[in-house]
Amino acid sequence: MSRNLILGAALSSMVVLAALVSFVWTPHDHAALDIPAKLQPPNVQHWFGTDHFGRDMFSMIMVGARTSIAVALVAVGIGMALGVPLGLTAAARKGSWLDEVIMRGNDLVFAFPSLVIAILITAVFGAGAINAIIAIGIFNIPVFARITRGAALSLWEREFILAARVSGKGAARISAEHILPNVANLLIVQGTIQFSLGILAEAGLSYVGLGAQPPTPSWGRMLADAQTMVSFAPHLALIPGFAIIVTVLGLNLLGDGLRDWLDPRIRVARV
Repeated sequence: MSRNLILGAALSSMVVLAALVSFVWTPHDHAALDIPAKLQPPNVQHWFGTDHFGRDMFSMIMVGARTSIAVALVAVGIGMALGVPLGLTAAARKGSWLDEVIMRGNDLVFAFPSLVIAILITAVFGAGAINAIIAIGIFNIPVFARITRGAALSLWEREFILAARVSGKGAARISAEHILPNVANLLIVQGTIQFSLGILAEAGLSYVGLGAQPPTPSWGRMLADAQTMVSFAPHLALIPGFAIIVTVLGLNLLGDGLRDWLDPRIRVARV
């Protein structure tokens, strides 16, 4: 087992554990205002200090973790649930009009970054975590569709697929029973990568006011609130920024480690 996998799993587990624990316990009420205690640096009572409203930063980081994880997880789930079937269908119908429609549709979505999609959605429905999920999820669909199609195309020419076709199995059944299990490892690795990108996207959307809305804590919103106070309260920006770095780094290391662990060619080469 690689060091990247161990370190990535440790960092990711730490963030997930903090999010889970926040459902039942935080050092302080994350929404409680204590104006006399505002802008305190890290101390014994407030481990990460307090913000400009006197709220406990450690508690807000814990609750913000579950916000970021929930948004990214659901968005990646949307991307997988819609992108993988589209990719399998496109690969099974390679060269047909259906393949062209799916891939040109992917190109169209790729032309609009998640931030632009979020602006379009929020212009109609308003800002919020749900709309951020939709925006990030839409952006993930073509990612998984392309990954799935590219991996599936190489499998459709393999002997075991030809044997399945000779036995009378249709394209849909072959895709479900033979293609999907053989591309699952690749999708798991890509899922961890997209999960980390989803964390960044959620933070970015919240930073510009299009993600989770107050009083729900969000790492991106905390960074936005801290930008005018960095000179005299640097912990307001450093702490949520460090939380984002640790989470994204952990997920990227986890994805890299999973790739090495799940790919038999890399395992053989290392042996």
